[in-house]
Amino acid sequence: MKNLFFYHTDIGRIGIAENGTAITNLCFEGAAVPRDAAVRETELLKQTAEELREYLAGERKEFTVPLSPKGTEFQRRVWKSLCDIPYGETRSYKEIAENAGSPKGFRAVGMANNRNPIPIMIPCHRVIGADGSLTGYGGGLDIKVRLLELEKRVLRG
Repeated sequence: MKNLFFYHTDIGRIGIAENGTAITNLCFEGAAVPRDAAVRETELLKQTAEELREYLAGERKEFTVPLSPKGTEFQRRVWKSLCDIPYGETRSYKEIAENAGSPKGFRAVGMANNRNPIPIMIPCHRVIGADGSLTGYGGGLDIKVRLLELEKRVLRG
């Protein structure tokens, strides 16, 4: 049984879900939330919300809570590659495809990004077009821009 709770953040209302041992979903306002979840705040959800607040305040660069995203083997490889992108940096879909062991799979990387159940914590916002253009983001391009600018600002000090 999953637990889900909603938090107000600097980028809007966010739902966070966990399965008792790890975070399974992070949902932006207006996005679908897990149907099999009870609305109940747990210690793990409180810790995750605090880490998210610290990240959005520029006080945290890495998350420590355990993550358990559900997806295909390819999606999990892509999501692992996303977690390897250093804070404040970006990678192209092609670079992620190569890192995930599928050099010609950049379109599939786009689909895996689209299905990322734990955005921000699995940083799909750090993936951009090969020409440097900002591409779609589940939370909206305005949030993607805010997250990228936040990370660059923190690195500049």
